[in-house]
Amino acid sequence: MKITLLAAIISIDLISKFLITQYLPTNFIYPINNFFDIVHIHNRGISFGLFENILSNFFILLIVFLILIILFIWLFRSKENLEKWALTFILAGGICNFIDRLINGYVVDFISLHYKDFYWPAFNFADIGITFGVFILIFSTYINYKYRIRNNNE
Repeated sequence: MKITLLAAIISIDLISKFLITQYLPTNFIYPINNFFDIVHIHNRGISFGLFENILSNFFILLIVFLILIILFIWLFRSKENLEKWALTFILAGGICNFIDRLINGYVVDFISLHYKDFYWPAFNFADIGITFGVFILIFSTYINYKYRIRNNNE
């Protein structure tokens, strides 16, 4: 089941990035409504474009590759089901953005959310997977912590 989830997230992300790059010019904005736009942005930095002009693509690829290896090891050693789901989401998103950066030298972002003059940095489906996985991981860690405290007090 987790392999299916991994494949689904990777497929959705890579197909959506392909469609964006084929049908929208770079830096194009297509308004959908008052808070949501489809855009075509190239993110050469890390999350939210941080360190774009500081870190080389090779260095970012190396760091991401090492993190992916650590996450794979963690996934295969994990005994907690919720933790495994979280790591699967994080890995899927990480793999997608790694592939994108490896092929293009940047990550394609295309979802833009905003309210009036406040714009959240553009993101993609891989970023959603990573974020969702991190929230599940935090929740799983909290539940396991509470469970251990309760069992130690009994």
